[in-house]
Amino acid sequence: MALPSNFTLLQVVPELETGGAEQTTIDVARAVIAAGGKALVATRGGRMAARLESDGGRLAQMPVQSKNPLVMLGNAARLVDLIRTENVSLVHARSRAPAFAALWAARTTGTPFVATYHGVYKAQSSLKRWYNAVMTRGDLVIANSDYTREHVLAQHAVDPNKVLTIPRGVDLDRFNPSWVTADRIDGLREGWGIEAGDRRTRLLLAGRLTRIKGHLTIIEAARRMKAEGRDDFLILFAGDDQGRTGYGEELAKAVADAGLTAQIRIVGHCDDMPAAYLLADIAILPTTVPESFGRAAVEPQAMGRTVIASNHGGTTETVADGVSGWLVPPGDPAAWAAAMIRAIDLGPGKRAEMGQAGMNRTRQLYRVDAMCAATLAAYERVLEAHSLRKVGA
Repeated sequence: MALPSNFTLLQVVPELETGGAEQTTIDVARAVIAAGGKALVATRGGRMAARLESDGGRLAQMPVQSKNPLVMLGNAARLVDLIRTENVSLVHARSRAPAFAALWAARTTGTPFVATYHGVYKAQSSLKRWYNAVMTRGDLVIANSDYTREHVLAQHAVDPNKVLTIPRGVDLDRFNPSWVTADRIDGLREGWGIEAGDRRTRLLLAGRLTRIKGHLTIIEAARRMKAEGRDDFLILFAGDDQGRTGYGEELAKAVADAGLTAQIRIVGHCDDMPAAYLLADIAILPTTVPESFGRAAVEPQAMGRTVIASNHGGTTETVADGVSGWLVPPGDPAAWAAAMIRAIDLGPGKRAEMGQAGMNRTRQLYRVDAMCAATLAAYERVLEAHSLRKVGA
């Protein structure tokens, strides 16, 4: 079975600012359009909305990021109208709060419903477990890694045949070293205030400025490295604080208090991550809680950069320890200092060999076209099952 000629997909995601769920939304919308369908995205909006529309997708702006029950009820009514007006074929929710409204709207209109677990949701109470379980109440659950799938099965009474792993994909046209020009790298270097003659090894931590990303672990690790007499490194924190100015200020103070203003720079949001990875020598992902997938560990490998990542969650699948990078205990500054020193001392030649291994592995396992093909195949499976149920009824 193929997607019907009049196929219309409605994805529901809190916002289109930055992140793995948001990028996957854009990728899948593009694939649906390429296959001859229509792609709608219900969202609050964000900087990636322009990319959706330039690809031929359509934005349905509404406050689906809200957890206010009254707003969620209003969202459900708006989604019902949208589904009926646009003759939506399938609804795909990518976060819990929007999933409540999307599921209600899908059931009201008799539309197939799919949800993707983009993160690993912890449940400390039965109420929270019920809240998380909204992602499992549709026709199919997509997990972005085997780690995530195992978590879903452990947390919820759901048929294993209903939970499908589709790893996140990387756009290998965008994340391709051959396509990044020297002036893009130089422009980023100048924008970040790095002198052309600065020969220090550069380590890049790319990710939102949130506590779970492990910035404080790296600051303490860098303090230990400096105390050992090392001054041959430059650490770059690239990411948006998304309004969390308090944490950004805390990081800046921690850097200053550790005497590391010459070794660590907080450079803000970056729109050109392919160039950022080539500007760096090593990518680091020191998350203190498990990443469900860890896009920031895969994208640098696609660019031929070796990675140091926390030894938990999805990164245990995406980083081949000792081959394409290293896995380090999370939240352990001493271990992180040792790992960063080891990577620096390995030298550019050996790191390039590991980077090539990571690039080869990424191109084999994490292509965005493979992810999109698997997602469209999942849609076909759901549509076929839905059609059979209607015939049986």
